[in-house]
Amino acid sequence: MTDVTAQLSWFQAMILGISQGLTEFLPISSTAHTLIISRLLGWPDPGAAFTAFTQIGTELAVVLYFRKDLVRIISAWFSSFTSPSARATPDAKMGWFVIIGSIPIAVAGIFFKDSIETTARNLWLVAGALIVMGIILGLVDHFAKLTKEQTELSGRHAIYFGIGQALALIPGVSRSGATITAGLAMGFKREMVARYSFLLAIPAVFGSAAFTAGDITNDNFVNWPATIVSTVISFIVGYFVIASLMKYLQTRTFLPFVIYRITLGSLLLVLLATGVLSAR
Repeated sequence: MTDVTAQLSWFQAMILGISQGLTEFLPISSTAHTLIISRLLGWPDPGAAFTAFTQIGTELAVVLYFRKDLVRIISAWFSSFTSPSARATPDAKMGWFVIIGSIPIAVAGIFFKDSIETTARNLWLVAGALIVMGIILGLVDHFAKLTKEQTELSGRHAIYFGIGQALALIPGVSRSGATITAGLAMGFKREMVARYSFLLAIPAVFGSAAFTAGDITNDNFVNWPATIVSTVISFIVGYFVIASLMKYLQTRTFLPFVIYRITLGSLLLVLLATGVLSAR
């Protein structure tokens, strides 16, 4: 929670909403961009609770984009309780895999809540996470075989995906970046890992928003009308980013995002070392 008296302005809301929408689904860390933009412009740290709330907008974009998939998955999952034949369908299995993959971040979020909201938001840590995870993503994307289809996904794979998502509680890691890296390391195709990563984020983000609801209602920085506008903007921008990324991954690699992460992280280290930005 931010301990300032200033409230979120309409201009700040628009900028942070655009940033959230642009960066949530790309493997470059939306939280890192929120922190960097805020520090560069001299704004207070919006806080983990504000970030969790605005992420609802981007997750609603996921729900809208994958609405047909979600209807099938939810329907098949419920049917699997009464119909033995439904249990073996890919959609029913995907429902279970999303649930299983959500367990690690739920556990980590509960046990490390205080650190996530305080010490983890240090920009030195953010810079290191951007660079290190960028290098790992680049290596995995280049050397992994990337031949596995969704039909080869298992509960064990879902746990590994979930562990990757849990690492994204560290600002700078990136939720999509960590889960995509985990999926590529296991040999799954790029488009498949992106799709599963987006579906896996739905319960995590809505759960995080519910978990931090008490914090955001007591946060002096939150201006509710502006916060809602920021969330709506993130929804609109996020939807177009999802559509563009899914099309991009049909023929391209993650190399541009790797270069961007390493460049941004290195620039951030320079700004911190020279005193242009403070770590907290």
